[in-house]
Amino acid sequence: MKAWRVVRNARPSEALELLEVERPTPGPGEVRAHVAATACNFNEVDGCYGRYKTVDPPLPYTLGMEAVGVVDAVGQDAEAWLGRRVMLTGVGATGAHAEYVIGGQEMVFDCPDSLDEFEGAAFYFPFHVAYVSLIERGRLRSGETALIHAGAGGVGSAAIQLAKAQGARVIATAGSAEKLDFCRKLGADLAINYREDDFTEAVSEATEGRGVDVACDLVGGEITQQTMRCMAYNGRLMMTGFSGGIEAEDVAGLLPRPIIFGNFSLAGVLMTYGDPDRYGLIGIHVVPRERGESIHAALLDLHARRQIRPIVGRRASFADLPQELERMERRETMGRTILNWNRAAS
Repeated sequence: MKAWRVVRNARPSEALELLEVERPTPGPGEVRAHVAATACNFNEVDGCYGRYKTVDPPLPYTLGMEAVGVVDAVGQDAEAWLGRRVMLTGVGATGAHAEYVIGGQEMVFDCPDSLDEFEGAAFYFPFHVAYVSLIERGRLRSGETALIHAGAGGVGSAAIQLAKAQGARVIATAGSAEKLDFCRKLGADLAINYREDDFTEAVSEATEGRGVDVACDLVGGEITQQTMRCMAYNGRLMMTGFSGGIEAEDVAGLLPRPIIFGNFSLAGVLMTYGDPDRYGLIGIHVVPRERGESIHAALLDLHARRQIRPIVGRRASFADLPQELERMERRETMGRTILNWNRAAS
């Protein structure tokens, strides 16, 4: 089968090679899907450079987090998935950019007929991450105000829609006039160009000095520090991503004073489903699979009622993965870039 392999650490066009490899075999609790579409992720750019420490397998390895496809083989205890059309994450958050991918069933969900393969690939992570951030962990309620950074991106565009569906007022940030207009069309009540304007002042003015109830911070670093000034009393600042530079994930930089004086909560978001009892007090806590199933059902219901929709910003051939990741690195994308694998020869 064809698979995009990271063979060296460099920019995507230099790090990746499309190679022929053996089809993987699912183990216990795993499924194998024949891939129809995959999504491009910013952490895959980081993976090419070798700077994403959370997912850092030995070279060479097959890149890619999530895919949509039909399950054609299963391991022990995963027989119920055979033949079903699913959206899934590759084991270890790798392996998706290939004709066949192995996924643990705790990260596999049905892809209904209401979503084609491109929409399904654009639906899974953006909306699940946004839901865990805003609602599962952030407890966003109707009538509250949400601040969403990187609003034109995959998760950001989902978060805007989800917050509006929750009945919240939405303030979004983005880095260009085109992206600001995109955020407004998704439902943002106010869109701020963080490259040209001081978003903390704009938020203060828009909220009459009160601040926001929930912030979905998908950027990290200095943006996190500035967002602390935007929080309302009892607000919830959700650290959800590091698109501004993954290095910030491991750099000390949060001062206690603004958190204490701000009387708000600072919380982390890790959108991984599984059995919490397998982890214990080791510094990692996954979202219970049962909650993942409830979240998936809630999101599909919102989609059926046309309150949310996956944003396929760009469709491309699987052969264009390196170029598409570099477009993402240059901040030229909006919504999700989805790769079509239907034309790949086995």
